[in-house]
Amino acid sequence: MAFCVALGFGIVVPAVPLLAVELGVGPTAAGAVVSAFALMRLVSGLGAGGLVDRVGERAALQVGLLVVAVSSLLAGLAVSYPQLLVLRGVGGVGSAVFTIAATSLLLRVASAAQRGQTQSVYRGGFILGGIVGPAFGGAVIGISLRAPFFLYAGTLVLAAVAAATLLPKPPPRTTPEPQVALGVGEDDGVPLVVPPEAPRTTLRTALANPAYQAALAGNFAVGFSVLGVRSTVVPLLVVQGMDLPPGWIGAAFAVAALVSAVLLLPAGKAVDTIGRRTTLVGGGLVTAVALAALAMSDGAIGLMLSMVLFAAGGSLLGVAPAAIVGDVVQGRGGRPIAVWQMASDLGSVIGPVGAGLLISAAGFGTSLVVSAVVVTACALLGLRVPRGRPQD
Repeated sequence: MAFCVALGFGIVVPAVPLLAVELGVGPTAAGAVVSAFALMRLVSGLGAGGLVDRVGERAALQVGLLVVAVSSLLAGLAVSYPQLLVLRGVGGVGSAVFTIAATSLLLRVASAAQRGQTQSVYRGGFILGGIVGPAFGGAVIGISLRAPFFLYAGTLVLAAVAAATLLPKPPPRTTPEPQVALGVGEDDGVPLVVPPEAPRTTLRTALANPAYQAALAGNFAVGFSVLGVRSTVVPLLVVQGMDLPPGWIGAAFAVAALVSAVLLLPAGKAVDTIGRRTTLVGGGLVTAVALAALAMSDGAIGLMLSMVLFAAGGSLLGVAPAAIVGDVVQGRGGRPIAVWQMASDLGSVIGPVGAGLLISAAGFGTSLVVSAVVVTACALLGLRVPRGRPQD
């Protein structure tokens, strides 16, 4: 499912602002269409978490995926800018439901000894789809600006079919002992032991836990640095700050994606074996050092080395907070997981805006150093996580 979603998203993202311009608006309004998706993900998070708690992860997964699929299909048929804007916003709501449901399911069924590795494999699906998607997207846009929306809808339908057919149906809630649920069909499914549902963790209980607070800060740092500052500052830094050809932007991000893909599984293993506290703090500090190194870089070699370091820190920082949340949440915990996801969304909104303002006021170096300080502060909150490895 992660691969299908990321593949389609990578195909459609370049086409969204271009279709908005074709519908008669300027660059600012075109950017608003991109922001609408992320904004609605953020504001609908708590409601999406409540839906996951009420209907369960399996059903919520299918609902979220189909909402994004239908909205993408209709967006490809939009004949006005307001239609496109609203439909992308609706897609953001569906994306929030899918993301929270998928994370909740993975954290609930994985043991404490495997949560980091489980999240690594899951993130790997997104990274692989994110690498393949843009390559197809560029070719498809050359045929039609609307075709990527239809392809995105198709990949989302494939993901929804996978959720409906490959995920086992949950056992009855009244069953006190672990049940064996079958995957596809009655005879050929692979047995999956589903533990009896534990008492639900409320948002109030989670917020009172120092480890959960550290996980919120860690996920904010992921959104702020990886999804926000890096995506905004690096392209501008390469062209304006380093005076390099634009092709170095793609090279830098390609190297970072490759390093992330290689390190994800080792990072997940480290989170499970070395411990959440050490990997969260270490990953955050490495990411902060990478941001500071970018501030001091003045050429292609410094750029590449900084991006490699950034990918290494981001691999740990992207896995450890999820494993911590899994340790805190017992049973279904849609709302605590929703707030944790919203922390990343908030960081991805604040990061680009703050970085842009600092670049205008004081330059690239100051912007990156301040960003490094923010990530360091978030990482140090990881010192509140208990030492050692959690036990199931």
